[in-house]
Amino acid sequence: MINLTLRQLRYFDALARHGHFGRAAEACSISQPALSMQIKELEEALGGLLLERSARQVALTRFGEELAQRVRDILRSVDELGDFARASRDRFAGRLRIGMIPTIAPYLLPKITKNLTRLHPELDIRVRETMTPRLIQELVEGRLDTAIVALPVSEPSLTEVALFDEKFLLVRPGSDEGTPVPSREMMREMRLLLLEEGHCFRDQALSFCNMQSAPPREMLDANSLSTLVQMVSAGIGVTLIPEMAVPVETRSASVSLARFRDPQPSRTIGMVWRKTSPLARQLLQISEVVCLSAGKARPKQVVRSQRA
Repeated sequence: MINLTLRQLRYFDALARHGHFGRAAEACSISQPALSMQIKELEEALGGLLLERSARQVALTRFGEELAQRVRDILRSVDELGDFARASRDRFAGRLRIGMIPTIAPYLLPKITKNLTRLHPELDIRVRETMTPRLIQELVEGRLDTAIVALPVSEPSLTEVALFDEKFLLVRPGSDEGTPVPSREMMREMRLLLLEEGHCFRDQALSFCNMQSAPPREMLDANSLSTLVQMVSAGIGVTLIPEMAVPVETRSASVSLARFRDPQPSRTIGMVWRKTSPLARQLLQISEVVCLSAGKARPKQVVRSQRA
């Protein structure tokens, strides 16, 4: 009988994800020699090499690649056992891992955290802020419990709950205050400043303007809405920002705001979680807290919950 431990599996999973002993050891909060020893013991127990080691990095062998996926499935199942136990309690307590995209986190996270702490003081809230593809990957792999994103994400293994719709506003230099609001066709002729590739908000802005992409000479890619707004304040171009970002991003910028004519550009904010999650009932309750934090009504509906 092969004798394996969950600790060894978690260490191997971290090493497979980071591809580096030092970074994996840091993620696991242990020393690098201790991690190396556990991986070596795992290889000996399984009777095969999991890694190709070099001075700078490690690569998985074919056996290691196949094992890595199985290990992720095992660890996800183990975590869901813990979730099942938590879901059976009368109170919502313990670890809650929430992911958020960067165009939501700075504006909603403080209120969400405050309200969740007030309503569920025994929760240990851990937040991960990154772009949608990474959040979905970590959610599917069991490294997050839920994520707050722009819908749809169209991942068959996830349940999507639409929370509320949010309009986009046009941000122009302060000198443009009172001038006519351009149509979406006119926007294609303007210098439109956007977030860098990978942000779903970039794609939504381009879609509103009926643009697949913008001419490179007209672009300024940024990694935050704050940078975009400050560049507009300097007279470099125009941009779009979601309504929830307005109070924070425009308070120290010399810009003017305008709403487009109907149909206005917008996005649907929602929560997603694994269909297999035992915490589904509690996460639906949390979705109501998110709406409360945003000053919106209760969740609209479950928009995608069928099994693949």
